[in-house]
Amino acid sequence: MLKAFATGPDLPLRTDIDVDSVYRRHRMSIIIAITAGYAVSYMCRLAINVVKKPLIDGGIFTPEDLGNIGSALFYSYAAGKLINGFVADHANVRRFMAIGLVMSALCNIVMGFSTTVAVATIVWGLNGWFQSYGAPASVVALASWFSNKERGRYYGIWSTAHSIGEGLTFLVTASLVATLGWHWGFWGPGIATMVAAVATYFAMADRPRTMGLPAVADWKGDRYEPTDAEAAALAAKPPKGVFVTQLGITKIPAVWIVAVSSALVYVTRYAINSWGILYLQEVRGYSLVQAGSMLTISTLAGIAGAVAFGFISDKFFAARRPPANLLFGIIEIIGLVLLFYGPTGVLWTSLSMLLFGLGMTGLVTSVGGLFAIDICPKRVAGAALGMVGVFSYIGAGIQENISGKLITAGMTKVNGVNHYDFSTVILFWIGASVVSLLLASTLWNTRLRD
Repeated sequence: MLKAFATGPDLPLRTDIDVDSVYRRHRMSIIIAITAGYAVSYMCRLAINVVKKPLIDGGIFTPEDLGNIGSALFYSYAAGKLINGFVADHANVRRFMAIGLVMSALCNIVMGFSTTVAVATIVWGLNGWFQSYGAPASVVALASWFSNKERGRYYGIWSTAHSIGEGLTFLVTASLVATLGWHWGFWGPGIATMVAAVATYFAMADRPRTMGLPAVADWKGDRYEPTDAEAAALAAKPPKGVFVTQLGITKIPAVWIVAVSSALVYVTRYAINSWGILYLQEVRGYSLVQAGSMLTISTLAGIAGAVAFGFISDKFFAARRPPANLLFGIIEIIGLVLLFYGPTGVLWTSLSMLLFGLGMTGLVTSVGGLFAIDICPKRVAGAALGMVGVFSYIGAGIQENISGKLITAGMTKVNGVNHYDFSTVILFWIGASVVSLLLASTLWNTRLRD
């Protein structure tokens, strides 16, 4: 696998080109490619969330079945995020990402034909594995082409892909399902992602050093200058290979705290993504398209939240993430409380989704990846993201199992019509966000690394 995806060797620095213009051109192309490509591919991950009610009402799957099928993606994604995070540090990321998109698209097309629990679980689990190629490839590209002092802003731009993908899912995919049936909830995203894979391959590039360009820290003059004591300690140690450096991140306590915090915030994130449409349909009485539109408000706010988090943490807190974590975490929890316990009506639901999306996406930007990259060596950004990612999606998978069971336990059938009690599962969702924020706040003085 490493040989198939291997990055190119470092080349001597070129003197026959305008380095500045080449760097600028590739950086623009890469940030567009990873943002747009990841956004479209996100539809292939969330497709099942839109078709839950048609599948339940059609007697194809129960909520518990869907919880188990959904968790298969999260558990395989968790394992893939860790393994492929390590692989991405050694990989030519343009090739790595494109292959992942193609295979995920194929899984979605097959999923449109699957009506048995066993087949759907296997196919959706495979989809999770191939989905796990995208984020490590994107983050390695970001770490390779954007320096410490600007990475928060560009990571924030890339993180808008989550919200754009969610918006496309809740609006476009929901419309496809309402018009053409649940099968197109999978086929539509699959076809779109196949096209995105080709475009992404041609727009991305390998690491700068493989192209004879200087490392981004040298090009931007943004290399961390160690103290005399740190320099002496580094000089006394033999150089480390990439794999040894990757393993070294497990010795950084802050990384473990970020990972657990991310796992808990992903419980709430995917609770709303996975079950929010069903909640709005059953408790608030919205139609499928109306419920999708409400969640689209969250995703649009999320785009602003991702960009705002990177800008605020870079510009107002000198690239320190914990103060911004606290700010965005409070906003997210207010949105949750308003959604579940506040006044009813379209206006209040819209406001709650706006606050939730704004805060949640800021947190996902930080504890879901950026913060870990900040506090680990940049040459192993993929491994750092992978370690946090495995916790994140184990949290998401556990959520899917627990939520499915709690919702099934609270479901009753009266005159052939399903009725749901979400009161218990709501406490689980909000509690996860509160504990996540408390953990993230313990890392107030953690410093960045090159």
